[in-house]
Amino acid sequence: MIVTDFIKQIKKVGIKTLTGVPDSALRPFCDYINGVGKEEFIHYVPANEGAAVGIAIGEYLSTGVPACVYMQNSGLGNIVNPITSLANEEVYGIPMLLLVGYRGEPGKKDEPQHKYMGKITESLLDVLGIEHMVLGKELTEQEISEGFGRAAQKLKEGQQFAFVLKKDFLEIEEKSIYVNDNSLIREDVIAQIIESLDESDVVVSTTGKISREVYEQSDRINGSHAQDFLTVGGMGHASMIAFGIAENAKEKRVYCMDGDGAELMHMGSLAFIAKQKPQNFVHICLNNEAHESVGGMPTGCVGLSYAEVARTVGYEAVYYIDTMEELKQVLHDIKPERKLTFIEIKVSMQSRADLGRPKETAAENKENFMKYHGVKE
Repeated sequence: MIVTDFIKQIKKVGIKTLTGVPDSALRPFCDYINGVGKEEFIHYVPANEGAAVGIAIGEYLSTGVPACVYMQNSGLGNIVNPITSLANEEVYGIPMLLLVGYRGEPGKKDEPQHKYMGKITESLLDVLGIEHMVLGKELTEQEISEGFGRAAQKLKEGQQFAFVLKKDFLEIEEKSIYVNDNSLIREDVIAQIIESLDESDVVVSTTGKISREVYEQSDRINGSHAQDFLTVGGMGHASMIAFGIAENAKEKRVYCMDGDGAELMHMGSLAFIAKQKPQNFVHICLNNEAHESVGGMPTGCVGLSYAEVARTVGYEAVYYIDTMEELKQVLHDIKPERKLTFIEIKVSMQSRADLGRPKETAAENKENFMKYHGVKE
């Protein structure tokens, strides 16, 4: 379906506000609302999907008009609490339209982090009491129109309705391409960090292209990626995984390679880690001001200084870097230090077209990582 026709159906339901976290399965929709259709809706990109539901609730309470919340199906995990304890018809009865990207669709090849969520997406919506419809290219315009009619009725009844969009459902003629002014290439930065590591150091990398680049550069430089834990899913949780490792392996230096979008998603972790002050923790934020791995839409906090946030909550050593020379110097300077460190590195919107993906299963990555660092299951 051409995205402009889909947008017309959304408008027919009465939607004026869109809020959510982008997904590659929703790429044509995200490109449209961030590009040629930018002025057609009020649009917010909050820290996480649960926050998007909060915005939708506030929007309805102040206008009486339902909002549309969009997300990858993994984001259903983040909306369970505000949907069940606030929006559900047995509590406040707040209507909203949900657009859910269908990653890990049963029978379709996808990344390992999407497999289980894809398997339970529809049943999870059933458990949440949200009527839904799966949208794919096999549907006729009449069937889609009838689905929107059903959605409109559920919204009038103070309930939620979800459309689950298969990856090939929407089409767009003009893609929206976001760029920033940063010159550092993220993969070059990751390579420099890996080259600076000792064999005993631990690497925990966040989901998306960062872990893919860590995987490839570790193999290129060290001949192995067993030193690294690739957090292929669970966006926003890499820093707490790294913290858990740091607390139980105090003799090792733990490097967490985070992204700005992931940092935003659960930013309270920064304050918690700062309070605990693990002396063997180096927290690196690779900031390109966008959700690059799922299409490149800018985050809702472009211009935010993550270094200043880290300094404010209590990280002991804080650095802001935008040149390779500065990076090399900081990596050298922190080597002999044992203090909680945060490094924000401004990177460009750029990655190789032939960037690979991990060949091993997630379970194999876990087993190799634990074996490398001398941990028995």
